[in-house]
Formats: sequence, structure tokens, C-alpha cells
Amino acid sequence: MHKRIAGVAALGMAGVLALGGCATKKDNAASGASGGGSSDKVQIMVGGMSKVIYLPAALTQQLGYFKDQGLNVELVDTPAGVTAETALVANKAQGVVGFYDHTIDMQSKGKCLESVVQFANVPGEVEMVSKKDAASITSTKHLKGKKLGVTSQGSSTDFLTQYLTGKAGITGTQYTTVKAGADSTFIASMKSGGINAGMTTDPTVAQLTKTGEGKILLDMRTEAGTKDALGGLYPASSLYMSCDYVKQNPQTVQKLANAFVKTLKWIKANDASQIAAKMPTDYKGSDPSLYTKALTDSKGMFNDTGVIDEAGAKNALEVLGSFSPSVKPKKDTIDITKTYTTEFAKNAK
Repeated sequence: MHKRIAGVAALGMAGVLALGGCATKKDNAASGASGGGSSDKVQIMVGGMSKVIYLPAALTQQLGYFKDQGLNVELVDTPAGVTAETALVANKAQGVVGFYDHTIDMQSKGKCLESVVQFANVPGEVEMVSKKDAASITSTKHLKGKKLGVTSQGSSTDFLTQYLTGKAGITGTQYTTVKAGADSTFIASMKSGGINAGMTTDPTVAQLTKTGEGKILLDMRTEAGTKDALGGLYPASSLYMSCDYVKQNPQTVQKLANAFVKTLKWIKANDASQIAAKMPTDYKGSDPSLYTKALTDSKGMFNDTGVIDEAGAKNALEVLGSFSPSVKPKKDTIDITKTYTTEFAKNAK
């Protein structure tokens, strides 16, 4: 196992935001939630509301598309996808906006989760190197012996870091994994020397490149960059739910798909400044123009159909099956077709 050290505690979004009539709460407010209740009342955990990779969650709410479908959706902000996954498995939420690869990981542990709307078929992640280490770290092989930042242990950034270092011939004991969070905590860790490099997303990438505190080593915001780093596409941000919930609540799931696919088409049809104008002020920070740049750099990762790339799903299994202690021994028995469904996205109105 990796050596693990804790980074700065992740900062959540302040307070409770009222967006389009639906509450957005911190993850600690979700502890009393139930998996039951009205079929049209849905609590969705989001593994980092302000991350551009999860933009469709808040944007759908802002555009009023949940309400248009007769849905009462509560988006709950949580620092990392692994935390959201845990809440879903414990029936404290009905859905998660997070990375698709968790559905594969959980099948290896005997749990059935499936992506019902796929927002992107690339990770949208970037491996950043700190300014002081940029001259000595020019490829993944130079990550040996370094402190590498991830959102949290067991997160998709952790999965991808393990794969990329392993591909470079670096074993898990030859680098240190640091829980660096995202946004301000990740930036602070990079500036202070708490990490030499790390995996993050926009708007953090835009902030680091603007100030010169970080340099891009690997860019998985595009299909070309993803294929170069991971050998193929890698479906990432999605709405995933438990297979039982999907089977028992197909009408509600279809309404969610209708809302999210409509948002994906809206993203495709509008430029970054128009998207930024719809988002809550909190997301833009003190520099709205920087947020717009982050959207410009990342918005191309979203598909406009909500349909997963099936070859990409198989590649995600190949990636996880190369290093994951839970997936690797069961790789040949995992049924990849049970980790996603295209039914609802294809039927979206």
C-alpha cells in the first residue's frame, strides 16, 4: 500500500445555497436522509459541486430542468466521490454525480451500481506539477519518490494516479499519496510544498496556470490527451444509482435523464460566458473571468447525449484491472454491461 499522509482539510461550499427552489446542503446534513420516500423526491450526492467536471448537476438545477420534470431534487455537496459512493451504498441518497469507475469498483465488492446518464467520456482531470518541481518532473516516470496529491484515498484521482504511476514502472511504495482535496486546499498544498504534483480539475487548473504556481504534465480534458494517458477513452462524470433503485423507480430515473440530457445539449449549444452567467456567484470566486476560462478549457469534455462510450467502459475496466486490489483478481468475472445503462439517456425527451 502507499504511504499516506493527510493534507489540509477540504473546504466545503459555505452555507446552504438556494438554487432554483431546491436546497443544496453539505454532506453532513445527509446523514438522516432515507432511500425511500416519494419517487419524485431525489437526493443526489455530488463529489465536489464547484468542480467543472460536475457542472451539469448545479446547472440543471439553475436552468430549472428538474422542476420542469416535476422532480424535487436536493443536491448535497461532499468533498470527494468516494464519500458520495459510501452514502449511496448506505441508502442515504438515491444518486451520485461522480466518476463512472466507482460502479466497476463496487461490482468487484458485490454491489450493483450503474451509470444512468454519462456526462463525459473523458476524466477532465489534469496532473499538475508545482512550479519549483516543473524542471525536474517532465514525465510520469519522474513521479517516483514524490508526494502526489489526490482528492482523497479511494477517489477516482487516486485510481488514476495509481494507474499512471504503475504504467511508468513506479510501485505503490515508491511515492506518497497526499489527501490534498480540491480548489483552495489543493492550491495551498502545492504552494507550501505539501505535494510535488497532483491530480485536479478546473477551475483549480485555471487558477494554478494563471498564477504560474503549477504546470500541466498530463491533460485528460480532451479525447486525445485521455487516449495518450490511458490508452483509450475513460468515461468519468456521470449520474450513477443503485441497480435496485433504477429497477424500482424507472419513471423517476427517466425524468432525471430527461433533465440532465437537456442540460448537456444546452452546454453544447452555449459558450462558456453564457454558461458562467447561469452559475451561482459562489462558484466563480473573486475572478469571474478566470472561471469563464476554466469553462472554456473544459466544456468540450461533455457529450450531448448522456450515452456512455461502450469501448471506453471496457477501457476503464482494463485500467482498474491493472492495479486495483479489489478489481484485479475479479477482472475476468466482472460484467461491464451491468455497470451502466443507455436506456434512459437514449429515451430522454
